[in-house]
Amino acid sequence: MNDAPPTLTVSLLVLPESFPGALYCLHELFGLAGRTWQPITGEPEAATCHFAPRLVSVTGEPAASPAGPVIAVEAPLHAPPAPDIVIVTDLGLPIDFDPRGKWAEEAAWLRRMHAQGAVVGSICSGSLFLAEAGLLDGIEATTHWAVAPIFREHYPEVKLRPERILCPAGAEHRIVSAGGASTWSELGLYLVARFAGETEARRLSKVFVIGDKSDGQLPFAAMARPRQHADAAIGKAQLWIADNYTAENPVARMAEVAGLPDRTFSRRFRRATGYGPVEYVQALRLEEAKQMLETTDAPTDAVALAVGYADPVFFRRIFKRQVGVTPARYRQRFAGLTALRSA
Repeated sequence: MNDAPPTLTVSLLVLPESFPGALYCLHELFGLAGRTWQPITGEPEAATCHFAPRLVSVTGEPAASPAGPVIAVEAPLHAPPAPDIVIVTDLGLPIDFDPRGKWAEEAAWLRRMHAQGAVVGSICSGSLFLAEAGLLDGIEATTHWAVAPIFREHYPEVKLRPERILCPAGAEHRIVSAGGASTWSELGLYLVARFAGETEARRLSKVFVIGDKSDGQLPFAAMARPRQHADAAIGKAQLWIADNYTAENPVARMAEVAGLPDRTFSRRFRRATGYGPVEYVQALRLEEAKQMLETTDAPTDAVALAVGYADPVFFRRIFKRQVGVTPARYRQRFAGLTALRSA
């Protein structure tokens, strides 16, 4: 019996005007979804599906780009399997560009894919391609602010919302437009959350360090996977603390479980795992606290108590020192993906 999660095909559409940056960023993001967290942290993967991204074009051959680098197209449009998701990214267009009548073959293909059930996304000026394909008529869409005049001139039937970063619209929200070129991250995480789960989207945001970086990198960090080792006594202590990290005097209790004097235990624990015993317990507690802050509405004091800190002031202090932000700020940053998923 095969318990592997299903795989969704993501076609990243390469047009003659396509820039390469967002295409490759999305290719990497989707390709690593459900495959990168476990090697880093040792935690089991949580993605409910995997993605198979590929760069496609009419010819399937390498394509020049306005930015200079050649785009390594991987397949022609019509090569099976049919895509579950199609995304067109930012395009290099003059400010007076007239898109009418452009991209006829690609537009016809996109209409067929959408009619067959594919979710369609755009980034930046790529939304003009969706408009030319007729998919944005009568619905809300966003785009780069500089492209708004072209929409107003040629596609007045589109309900343009250039102030929005992300705009899911249409039946079952099967059309999703995003704003400027850098919003590939918002669109990518939205689709990962939608299809592979919010936990996987949060994990990818941490691995890629996506989001507000004004507080530095610590808020994105997770507990690194402890070293593999052959010290049976330390392994026994690790198994015990995994289920008992809220216990009082946890380091002394771990030494008892390992059957070692305190100083010997501390020395062997660091040599085996790469962590000091106190650091290890704190890391376990803080990872659980972060999970609670991301996924529940529990008050901070209740989170502190639940992970083993009876003094909420001490909890906030150690959380800020280790994570770089307060618990409230952390919740604000990462719980927001839930709202994004339900947008």
